Amino acid sequence: MALVSPAPIVSTSASATMIKLRLKRFGKKREASFRLVACNSTSRRDGRPLQELGYYNPRTKETRLDAEALRERLGQGAQPTDAVRTLLEKGGLIEKTVRPAEIVGKLKQAAKREADAKQAAKEAAEAKAAAEAEAKAAAEAESGDENAEEAPAES
Repeated sequence: MALVSPAPIVSTSASATMIKLRLKRFGKKREASFRLVACNSTSRRDGRPLQELGYYNPRTKETRLDAEALRERLGQGAQPTDAVRTLLEKGGLIEKTVRPAEIVGKLKQAAKREADAKQAAKEAAEAKAAAEAEAKAAAEAESGDENAEEAPAES
């Protein structure tokens, strides 16, 4: 009789969760530093990570990244948080992408600049029209004065 080995047990909960690249806080109060870690998306912020991939100190702006391990995790489909994405963009590991919030903000800024430009053009046109009206009134007043001065001289 042949021995049949049982099928390997595969945890469905671990394979169903998405892997996130996030910052894990450590250090003293008000002197935080962060480790860049890969962990399940459902785990706690400071829980046990699957893998440590780098280090970031916001006070000294020191950043150390394990580029090979990060590329491997990104290739497996790990999703970085916004803060980690910014660090990876600065480190040159991923291309800078425009996020939807940035697009909306830029559209609002462009619309405001356009409205300001229209308002400035409108004010300039009004100022030009007022200047022309003043020049015309001044010219009429001068021509009226010249006629008034010439008329008594002829009499």
